[in-house]
Amino acid sequence: MESPLVTLKHASKSFVDGKETHRVLEGVDFTLNTGASVALTGASGSGKSTLLNVIAGFEPLSEGELWLDGDNTAAWKDPQWSRFRHQKLGVIFQQFNLLTPLNVQQNIAFPLHLNQQKWNDWCDYLVETLGISQLLDRHVSALSGGQQQRVAIARALAHKPKLLLADEPTGNLDQKAGLEVMKLLSEITTQGNTAVLLVTHSPECAEFMKTRLRLDNSQLQNNHQVNKHELRHEAS
Repeated sequence: MESPLVTLKHASKSFVDGKETHRVLEGVDFTLNTGASVALTGASGSGKSTLLNVIAGFEPLSEGELWLDGDNTAAWKDPQWSRFRHQKLGVIFQQFNLLTPLNVQQNIAFPLHLNQQKWNDWCDYLVETLGISQLLDRHVSALSGGQQQRVAIARALAHKPKLLLADEPTGNLDQKAGLEVMKLLSEITTQGNTAVLLVTHSPECAEFMKTRLRLDNSQLQNNHQVNKHELRHEAS
């Protein structure tokens, strides 16, 4: 039987601010299998982005365990983290994190370069689907926020990662473009090749995912049925 792609065991995360300690995650147990798709909701500041950062290895756990693709990351050093991120992880950041010295095509191809791969038909499909095929030679600093968002999405998917962490991937897009993005994310999970963990305040986006969870009071609530009025209130 294949090991889960992501497993958190009794995971807790705290931040120290002066003399105060803020517990953002507390005793979180979570499993994400290959090809699964999960929408993670919760109020602003509830720790959703922190959870993504922990799974990506950008922030260490205060307590508990993180297992990725069958390995306990407690023993991982920089080379293991780099290999996992380069080969198996795609991240869509809220702030895009594009490489400003590079143009659009170079940004999208960056993870391919790290894996000794070249631009391919999948990349062509991504830029066509996301409506950025005419922007490949443009400098990313000259793009609108929505265009930069779509470039960031294409970059995160270019190397066909096993795991995609998406932090509000439609936040800077209009309704039509956002719908195309969610169809694309749903498609890659339906094919069974990529697992998606999506942070969102949008009830429409959440409904594209097979499972919907909620982070509340530092804990993950299972089998949470997305309430559209509740999500719209959180986003306002």
